[in-house]
Amino acid sequence: MKSQTKHTTETAQEQTQLSQAQTHPTSGREFASAEEALREDIRQTVVPPAIEHRLSKSIEKLPKPERPWWKRLLGD
Repeated sequence: MKSQTKHTTETAQEQTQLSQAQTHPTSGREFASAEEALREDIRQTVVPPAIEHRLSKSIEKLPKPERPWWKRLLGD
């Protein structure tokens, strides 16, 4: 009989916690797409200076993109 009372008390506590969680929504944010979520994450993330330096060095080694055909044609 005691185990049933203990189970009932635990269930009541769980229901109380659940109702409190439903009445106090978290500060979470819902995004329409994964890209939107990634853009928000990028805005909030600070890149360490060492990584930023290494990345800029790597980018410098890449070949420059070819001019677009329409710029070559128009002579810009």
